[in-house]
Amino acid sequence: MGFIRQHAAVKSIAGIVLMLVLFSLVVSAIGFNGFTDALLDQYADGGFLTAEAALQLFDAESLDDYARSGGETAEYLAAWEQLDRLCNASGATFIYVIQPDLTDYGHITFLFSTINRESTYTHYPFGYYRETTNDEYRAKYRALYEQTSEQELVIRDKGYIETDPHITAMVPVKGADGQTKAILCVQRQMDDLTQARRSYLGKVLQTLIVLALLVIVGQSAFLQRTLLRPLKLISEEATRFSTENTQRETKLQETIRNRDEIGALAVSVDRMEEQIGQYVENLTRITAERERISTELELATRIQADMLPSTFPAFPDRPEFDIYASMDPAKEVGGDFYDFFLVDEDHLCLLIADVSGKGIPAALFMMASMIILANNAMMGKSPAQILTDTNGAICANEREEMFVTVWLGILELSTGKLTAANAGHEYPALRQAGGRFELFKDKHGFVIGGMGGARYREYELQLEPGDKLFVYTDGVPEATDADNVLFGTERMLAALNEDPAAAPEQLLHQVRRAVDGFVKDAEQFDDLTMLCFEYKERPAAKDTD
Repeated sequence: MGFIRQHAAVKSIAGIVLMLVLFSLVVSAIGFNGFTDALLDQYADGGFLTAEAALQLFDAESLDDYARSGGETAEYLAAWEQLDRLCNASGATFIYVIQPDLTDYGHITFLFSTINRESTYTHYPFGYYRETTNDEYRAKYRALYEQTSEQELVIRDKGYIETDPHITAMVPVKGADGQTKAILCVQRQMDDLTQARRSYLGKVLQTLIVLALLVIVGQSAFLQRTLLRPLKLISEEATRFSTENTQRETKLQETIRNRDEIGALAVSVDRMEEQIGQYVENLTRITAERERISTELELATRIQADMLPSTFPAFPDRPEFDIYASMDPAKEVGGDFYDFFLVDEDHLCLLIADVSGKGIPAALFMMASMIILANNAMMGKSPAQILTDTNGAICANEREEMFVTVWLGILELSTGKLTAANAGHEYPALRQAGGRFELFKDKHGFVIGGMGGARYREYELQLEPGDKLFVYTDGVPEATDADNVLFGTERMLAALNEDPAAAPEQLLHQVRRAVDGFVKDAEQFDDLTMLCFEYKERPAAKDTD
């Protein structure tokens, strides 16, 4: 049953039948009312004609005599017989003459009362006294007696009355002085009206049934040919295409030749299959390309990770210092890098850098910069000379207008003297033994790769056992939350100073935890790189004997 109710043909036919029924009801109601009004007019006209004829059969001036004699005179009986014949000849049900009580018209007295012998009713005897039927009759009696109306009509055509449907035509019986002496009423049953209306409704119902059947049969055939069969073909093709994902050999528009919305739908389905087929081909090609790129990115990530020192502790046989670093790229590969290595037994090189841009280009530039910096450092140059020579090498060959910020320091382990130079990088944070981390605002030079011929100045710091150095890229202070608020160096220092005596590894975890808690679900836009160095003790002097 559910499938039948959902079937398009059933819905369409049901809608048309419903509209047909509504149309028939409206037309029937209009016709029914018009038909009834016409028949009522005929009944009324006939009733008034009969009443006018009845007025000629007795003398109005004799009514008082009839009343005094009790209706026993020969003249009264002759008049009664004539009224009786007129009643039976005209088809009227009753012809009667009454005199109402003029005080309130609440009672009437019958002077004449004749009845059609084919009816089942009985007439009232002369002088019969009874209450007026209702207020409607009182009003009509008053209008006729007070001569505000020359005729009145009462129609009883409702089911709540005790008698059969009928009309009563009323005319005044006037004397020679023009005054109303009585009221003559002609009542006629409306059997013909009732039967005619029943016949009318029966014919309307029969016509409606025939039309509904014709609509059901005709519309079913029409829908099957123009709608259902094409839609079924389209539905089957959509199901087949979703399963097989191959285009139809014979296009739908060649099978469905409708020049309407169904035909347009068939054309659209054909085009959709062509476009999806092309899309699948493109998607397959793009997917393969993405898989290749993803594989290459994974390889680049591993290569970059391998370039950075990642084994900790980095120098397990050197108890005089501890070092820890980390780099979290914003993309698969990044432009930040750090490095630390022993130039010789007494000199440790520390560096951290940030390449402009992100992704593969930044990673390639990062590796080239890292190699050049390390090569210059291993040649025993000072930090300023290392940055100067690296800038010259990069500017001589760099055409992509990329640059790198660098902080580089070389620590003399035996004395604790740190010589450093800064090429546009972030200020380092320094903690002296027993104290707190604070920014050390060193002198900045121009970025590496930004301008050929740039010169860099270096400075010295004296580290004592227990001192710590923290360097980082701008990804730390410029980390932003969902409201675009920066993490900032103040929060970074606060994170370091939660436990400033902690080991370098723990200090980096403190900062990263603070950054994550600040940005929460906001996207990481920049590489986040940190390095922490702790100068624990001066190395013991070696015995030269």
